[in-house]
Amino acid sequence: MYTALTIAGSDCSGGAGIQADIKTMTANGVYAMSAITALTAQNTTGVYGVLDSTPEFLAKQLDCIFTDIYPNAIKTGMVSKKELIEVIAEKLIEYRAKNIVIDPVMVATSGSKLLADDAIDVLCSKLLPLATVITPNIPEAEVLSKMEIKNEDDMIKASAKINKEYGCAVLCKGGHSVNDANDLLYKDGEYTWFKGKRIDNPNTHGTGCTLSSAIASNLAKGYDLNTSVKNAKNYISLALADGLNLGKGSGPMNHAFRIEGEFGDK
Repeated sequence: MYTALTIAGSDCSGGAGIQADIKTMTANGVYAMSAITALTAQNTTGVYGVLDSTPEFLAKQLDCIFTDIYPNAIKTGMVSKKELIEVIAEKLIEYRAKNIVIDPVMVATSGSKLLADDAIDVLCSKLLPLATVITPNIPEAEVLSKMEIKNEDDMIKASAKINKEYGCAVLCKGGHSVNDANDLLYKDGEYTWFKGKRIDNPNTHGTGCTLSSAIASNLAKGYDLNTSVKNAKNYISLALADGLNLGKGSGPMNHAFRIEGEFGDK
């Protein structure tokens, strides 16, 4: 069986973070493993507390995974401290990790900053150059490219700048601030648009985590990057279209919409 590792924070309500990653990886047919960067107290209405892992304990988790069940792909998500980012970069290099998908959780779609400047600097200098692909939203792509993004042409220009600076492919997620869920994949001087359709579902908690995990799952199975992105976008669209409605805020999607049979019946 193919294997995938998520390095991210825990969401106790199950809609985002490693919980969403593990569900996504399982639904996409790979064996999921996790290294936890932080515990969070959160639900569909907000984040109410964060308890970071220590660098030493994160390193021990990664050592245990890589020396026993080597992952075919890795996805990283929320990492709030520069010391933790440094550990992740060191271990990915030490173990010659491959198929690395980085969700650079720096800026919320609302525009709120989620990482301190020193942590962003370490993320950019040490982690992004190791990536196969990164999956920034528009605010994050603006930070990485140091330019404002107002339209699809700007998405192309910003992605080209990021690609040139860090050497990794860039999946710039359009979202409703620029277009209707059309994402741009830029790599090796060429770009491809992955068109999305508007799904009338306000419950989008964990969509970024889910997309990056689905891409990693497909890379783990040996698909090329373009096919992995296409498959991941199809998966997330169907998970949203299932119309799960849980919680008092922006709820999670149904990661298990295709699990059927004796143990999967609703």
